[in-house]
Amino acid sequence: MHPQTGDNLQLVFGIDPLWYAGSLFVLTYLLIMSDRLNRAIVAMLAAGLMIFGGILTQQAALQGIDFNTLGLLTGMMIIVAVSKQSGMFQFLAIWSAKRVKADPWGILVMLLLVTAVLSALLDNVTTVLLIAPVTLLITDALKVNAYPYLFAEIFAANIGGTATLIGDPPNIMIGSAAGLGFNDFILNLGPLVAIILPVTLIPIYLIWGRKLHAADEDRLRVMNYREQEAITDKALLIKSLVVLALVMCGFIFAHQINQQPASIALFGAALMLFLVALPKSPAQQVKDLTTTFAEIEWITLFFFIGLFVLVHGVEKTGLLRILANQVLSLTGGDLSNTSVGILWVSAIASALVDNIPFVATMIPMIEDMSATLGGPEALRPLWWSLAIGACLGGNGSLIGASANLIIAGFAERSGQRIRRAIGLKFIH
Repeated sequence: MHPQTGDNLQLVFGIDPLWYAGSLFVLTYLLIMSDRLNRAIVAMLAAGLMIFGGILTQQAALQGIDFNTLGLLTGMMIIVAVSKQSGMFQFLAIWSAKRVKADPWGILVMLLLVTAVLSALLDNVTTVLLIAPVTLLITDALKVNAYPYLFAEIFAANIGGTATLIGDPPNIMIGSAAGLGFNDFILNLGPLVAIILPVTLIPIYLIWGRKLHAADEDRLRVMNYREQEAITDKALLIKSLVVLALVMCGFIFAHQINQQPASIALFGAALMLFLVALPKSPAQQVKDLTTTFAEIEWITLFFFIGLFVLVHGVEKTGLLRILANQVLSLTGGDLSNTSVGILWVSAIASALVDNIPFVATMIPMIEDMSATLGGPEALRPLWWSLAIGACLGGNGSLIGASANLIIAGFAERSGQRIRRAIGLKFIH
């Protein structure tokens, strides 16, 4: 029996379980930060070493995997993968550009708003996958530098994603662990996002906005785009809007209907697939399903699976409980001090590493503070501090959030390389 954890863990390869799990955890973080090996591979290897090292059994490892997070992500990925085939998101981007008469600064503002809203209603990773290609199309037509637009969309994606349960993976994880619903996030974080988003436009305007100009003939080229032509399947558009509306209603009334977000998202995905498959032959259904499931971000999902097992193993050794007690001793057990500390640590750490593994580590640490701070209800301020710090802190660097890396990929392919220290671009 380990003297600090109270768990019946034997020495692992002659190493104390606490040191084994802690060293494995640190090594995993360093490998993820280095970006030399795909993070899903790193997380899965680490999870395997937790099991084969004797820290966890296979059954215990499965208990550490949060199905609510995985189910919610998978369901929304399927819904978006099907609905985007209608062209609805391209329509929205072109329509927004034409509403401001193809003015370069106006387009930047509109694309920022569209990115923020879609990031809140879908998720920020999916949103940037849909918006970035259209952004490059519009900026190319205007003959303006795409960099400010892509840069602004990174900030908009992370800020908008902060507002809702489904907007950013860290929020999904926090909501699942703390029992916080869609409405909780909207009511507590929505007003903050509504303030931060317009404020963000000020430095963007001062750095780039004043210099954005386009020739009249180039603006006319954008005005001549027919957004209606972006809609390639009107029947699919109607089905997609109906399913998305039902899913959003499900999230809003989840408490009243006594359902978890994962069940709502997965049922919405099943309904979407059913509506699309209904008039088609079995052979065509198989073809469509193969295409849709190929759109699912399996790398992200398996990264989560490995990460959940890794963190559960570290938690089992008692290391996170020890760290939680250290945090409380530094803050004197004061709730306000602890909240502020978590906010700033989360923001800084999420700028240095991907905010997903950081949040996965912090969740059990915060849960271990429950007894000292007065029970689960007393932890609410800590959850909001973690969500705000992790989501907004992701704007601090290129590796801070998954959405950042996706936009950076689009930018690099278009010759607009985005540097690793994103937040530092505001300091000019």
